[in-house]
Amino acid sequence: MISLIPLFPLIGFLINGTWYALGQSRPGARKASAGLTGGIATLAIFASFLVSLQLFLQLHGMPEDGRVIEQMMFSWMKVGDFNLQMGFRLDSLNTLFTLVITGVGTLIHLYSVGYMGHDETPGKFFSYLNLFCFAMLMLVLGSSLPILFLGWEGVGLCSYLLIGYWYADTEKASAGKKAFIANRVGDLGFLLGMFLIYTTFGTLDFAQLKEVVMAGGHGALPHGVALGTITTICVLLFVGCTGKSAQIPLFVWLPDAMAGPTPVSALIHAATMVTSGIYMVTRLNFLYSLSPDALGLVAGIGAATALFAATIALVQTDIKKVLAYSTVSQLGYMFLGCGVGAYTAGVFHVITHAFFKALLFLGAGSVIHGMHEEQNILKMGGLRSRMPRTFLVFAIGWLAICGIPPFSGFFSKDEILWTAFSSPHGSTVLWAVGAVTAVMTAFYMTRLFSLTFLGQPRFQEAHGHDDHHGHGHGHGHGIHVHESPWIMVAPLGVLAVLSAAGGFMGVPHLSWLEHWLEPVVGAHHGIAEGVSPSLEWVLMGVSVVGAVVGITFALKLYSNLKNAEKLAQSGSGLHKLLVNKWYVDELYEAIFVKPIHALSKGLWKGFDVAVIDRFVVGFGRISQATGQAVRTIQTGSIQVYAFVLGLGLVATVGYLIYGLAR
Repeated sequence: MISLIPLFPLIGFLINGTWYALGQSRPGARKASAGLTGGIATLAIFASFLVSLQLFLQLHGMPEDGRVIEQMMFSWMKVGDFNLQMGFRLDSLNTLFTLVITGVGTLIHLYSVGYMGHDETPGKFFSYLNLFCFAMLMLVLGSSLPILFLGWEGVGLCSYLLIGYWYADTEKASAGKKAFIANRVGDLGFLLGMFLIYTTFGTLDFAQLKEVVMAGGHGALPHGVALGTITTICVLLFVGCTGKSAQIPLFVWLPDAMAGPTPVSALIHAATMVTSGIYMVTRLNFLYSLSPDALGLVAGIGAATALFAATIALVQTDIKKVLAYSTVSQLGYMFLGCGVGAYTAGVFHVITHAFFKALLFLGAGSVIHGMHEEQNILKMGGLRSRMPRTFLVFAIGWLAICGIPPFSGFFSKDEILWTAFSSPHGSTVLWAVGAVTAVMTAFYMTRLFSLTFLGQPRFQEAHGHDDHHGHGHGHGHGIHVHESPWIMVAPLGVLAVLSAAGGFMGVPHLSWLEHWLEPVVGAHHGIAEGVSPSLEWVLMGVSVVGAVVGITFALKLYSNLKNAEKLAQSGSGLHKLLVNKWYVDELYEAIFVKPIHALSKGLWKGFDVAVIDRFVVGFGRISQATGQAVRTIQTGSIQVYAFVLGLGLVATVGYLIYGLAR
């Protein structure tokens, strides 16, 4: 039954995609509505969720040491001794990912029916959405690295299609290309790492690879394999993670990905594509745990990315851009957890983040929908009374990401901070960076929440009667703010419940999740020497106090925008630096884009045009000149042809006589 999980969204893609293609080939054909195409797509991914849930329950009933279900489909590649099976393997780790992808994906699909209701090509949108889910499910279910890479490239392609969905807009088309190219850079590292794994261990199958690597016992290097080789493999694979999961230095594509429809932002940035890197590192934990240097790199890049992205989110005014940089920061948290050896904590934050970040993105989409496509939070305010249902669910997501107990984000974020401090691979510096980032997260999310929902409206509101769709603009020059329809609000309610209660699956020392993942990631490594277990409660208190301080300061500061403006002016240099995102895009433009463009232009003019074109055109001109010369004897006169034929005959006879005479 495992193959049914990716099969259902693939069928949904084929139905909607074929329907859309046929409609495009027949100009007069009736176009499918968002309700119909969205219903097909939603049912497809929901069917995958039901199968995933059934298989999860089946795994749950198995003995811990045999909690694996396999399905081998066919031989995919066979070259000499290399025989790669197209197969799926479900275990304690990826069953959680399939539940999150299909469960949260179902809610996002349902939400999209309302959000994309007025789109001109809903069939294309929902076919892309289903194809994206298919690729992501292939990624997590694959029994080997090549199948994972197949899904890895698939989500990269689909992200390009979805981010640039409104491709007629140059900015949106460019954002899609930027995501695609940045991911290709990272994927080169992934490919090299995969090749090195095969040449070193002779297999790409996860189960066989783990068996070979751990043949010498836990923590021992495989026979004949140097530590440097293991480190190189892990670093190359992590290069792929920096692209797919938006870490320094390849994080620049993700904020621009906000150009796509809001449901796309929720799907890509909450539960699916951006968590691919965390899944891959956790899946290959037996390799990473052998290399302290590789783990240190993962933890260091994760911590740096978390802090760096949080500083940019402090001053963004686009509601989706704030959430985008928040996603980059939270992904850094996840890598920080994996980098200190706390793979369970990293996966735990993947799950809770899927709940509250999907809620926040879809809540932002509800606000944008109600504000008639306005995304600037400085032009909002006072939406609490005008969009009460959206306000309520968004508030739960806000408290969850801020780390306020007992909401889900508190448990997973606190677990990462504790392990960053106490793990043998952790340090006080990593904990401090994570703690400061947590305070900044509470601040910028409260800033977003306050400027959007609290205070007085900073927009001119129209007064008048709504039309029957609830989209009337009324009279006057303002906008008529309205609550989103139930088909959009209902998924938010489900995500709000999960954001509020989802953290209890990983309560410290009573963690069901830790026990569940033990067959894959191993037992908890304990705490470093000299660290007192009682410090966990102290650090927990520090993180909560830090979140409260960040929330309180933001509420006070943004209760009056003049206070915030004075603060920005007092630090105008730093404020300008953060507004311009540390000028990273401009730096990349100067170092990479412009030189490559200039080199390409030089090669085109200096070699392609000057050499290749002249060479090819020269042959053409020679042929043309030869043809013109030969053409002069083609007179059309029979007498001339007979005369030439006679000359040829005389020449031939003369040659024969000359030969006989000799």
